[in-house]
Amino acid sequence: MTATDEIHVTQEGTLDPEGNTLNPVGPNEKTWGWFAIFNIWANDVQSLFGYSLVASLFISYGVGGWTAFAALITAGLFVMWMVNLSGAAGEKYGIPYPVLARASLGTEGAKLPAVLRATVAVFWYGVQVYFASTALALLIRSLTGAGGGTEILGLTGIEWFSFVVVWGFHIVIFWRGMSWVETFLNIAGPFVYVVMIGLVIVLWQRSDGQLLEATATIFANPEGTFWTEFTGFVAIVGTMVAYFAAVMINFSDFSRYARDKQTMVLGNLAGLPFNMILFSALALLTTGGAAVVFGEEIINPTEIVERTDSVLLGIIAAITFFAATVGINLVANFIPAVNGIANLAPEKISFRKAGLITSVFALVIGGFWNSFISQFGISGFVNTLGATLAPIFGIMIVDYYFHRKEQLNKDDLYNMDGGIYYYDNGWNGAAVKAFGLAAIFSVATVWVPWFAFLSGYNWVVGALLGGVIYNVLAKGRVKV
Repeated sequence: MTATDEIHVTQEGTLDPEGNTLNPVGPNEKTWGWFAIFNIWANDVQSLFGYSLVASLFISYGVGGWTAFAALITAGLFVMWMVNLSGAAGEKYGIPYPVLARASLGTEGAKLPAVLRATVAVFWYGVQVYFASTALALLIRSLTGAGGGTEILGLTGIEWFSFVVVWGFHIVIFWRGMSWVETFLNIAGPFVYVVMIGLVIVLWQRSDGQLLEATATIFANPEGTFWTEFTGFVAIVGTMVAYFAAVMINFSDFSRYARDKQTMVLGNLAGLPFNMILFSALALLTTGGAAVVFGEEIINPTEIVERTDSVLLGIIAAITFFAATVGINLVANFIPAVNGIANLAPEKISFRKAGLITSVFALVIGGFWNSFISQFGISGFVNTLGATLAPIFGIMIVDYYFHRKEQLNKDDLYNMDGGIYYYDNGWNGAAVKAFGLAAIFSVATVWVPWFAFLSGYNWVVGALLGGVIYNVLAKGRVKV
């Protein structure tokens, strides 16, 4: 199959929704401004897990608040640097992550990391659909006062109804194409911040103005030493980098829609450090306010809302949690899953077909999550896949910047039967070896107790090893 066979772009230059999602976007489809890029990160940060994670950092790592803030900002700047590197090729050539991976791993070899990334994404997509449905169920209960009822496979009637509605809502969004995804992200990101600020105001009023004083106690760390502050700083940076690891590797899935490189860089600059600072500050103030009002430090926002005993706040919070969860699901899970699935058979699987395949898996995983899947200790499996992906980032970056000097042959990227990226029957041996060697170590940090101290940094270590080993094995052998 040649490049011409696979690329189906309409006369106007925009991607046909029935065409393949891996096609390079046309000029008219590169419409995302800096605010759209900003909201990718706003939605990626604003999940319920993200809130609990950030709030816990100020409590669990034994460091002062300013150290924690410095670590969060440092992590944001580091991730910004990484996504500017990984997203540059996507912006320049209009290509997604699975296609970019073909340059370094080969037209067939790129299917391996694409499938691994898609597997992780599909799993969490299904789980997040379930968690988003709990927000809708909360809204229905707040409005009707309905109780639990009989459970079927771990869910009540209201919960099953909410799950199916949320599942269908995701389908409606992706069926309309990436323009609807962009619109939803642009609405959800700012809306969540407005509601979080409202929650801080409510806690401020109920704490009789003691919110800042309570927050200041979280910042204080009189027993801290330089060593405890330093180790805590490094641990927080590692935790947050690991949190964003999945989006870092496939950021070209989004950057290809940016108007130009300056737009991408500006959106990442505003989106990462700013969102980290604002979201962390709101999480800290909310945690401090809850400590005054309820007498304990609560890191789960749903528990804070429930304790306010406010129907209005419960309704608003349910809508907010729904928007935040759907937002991160689209960014971190749906788009990577669709592109990874489409890469298995680029000539046959369209954007909509890949979306439906993803949705079917989500229906099974999310529907059975509460009753069966969550009991199987699945986190070790998912963490293993995540650690396995880390070397791919290093390999792609070294290949694109050091070996190819930021120059790709777009026609050959879409030539599945030959060209410079066909290598040996579609596999680049140097990249496969580097991937295998580095992935062994990355996975060891998940399962081998001796390497447990590196578990928070397995992504960074794996990426560095993958890049270094590939640079040695591929030197002088890469065709440009």
